[in-house]
Amino acid sequence: MATDVEILHGDPDVVGAPFVMRIRELPGTRVPPHSHPTDEHITVVRGTWYFALGTEWNREALQEIKAGGYAFAPKGSWMYAWSPDGAIVQVHGVGPFHVHWRHGSHRLDDADAKSVFRFARGTRVAFGNRTGVIAEGYASGKIIQYEVDPEGGERRMVDEDELKAE
Repeated sequence: MATDVEILHGDPDVVGAPFVMRIRELPGTRVPPHSHPTDEHITVVRGTWYFALGTEWNREALQEIKAGGYAFAPKGSWMYAWSPDGAIVQVHGVGPFHVHWRHGSHRLDDADAKSVFRFARGTRVAFGNRTGVIAEGYASGKIIQYEVDPEGGERRMVDEDELKAE
């Protein structure tokens, strides 16, 4: 959900057209269960990506995929992932490529954000032995995460239950 997507070839929205994209995932990102209407070919370009097929997020079911590794998700299958240290994954397939979140999705700028998120953009927070500022928030089902800009560090995703307001 906290992705920086770069289209390398084609247009993922065009029916029947091949595409290639790279997705940069921040450290700490948990990708909630979702599906796509097309086969998804995934290659890890940098970092380590943990990936599984299934309808509910389950850390024990995740398979480690290191840089250079490959995974396949058939169209319509439910999948989820985790990137504890950040990763770049390359996805290719034939459009249309859309994301269907199993439990819906929310962001901090949604009209109902206050009913979903405990923290707002700009809130100073503490997590572990670090502090930072909320930059963005994403939620799908029980997974609620924030992009946090830590003092003196790289932006990362942090689960809501790991954060305390400063």
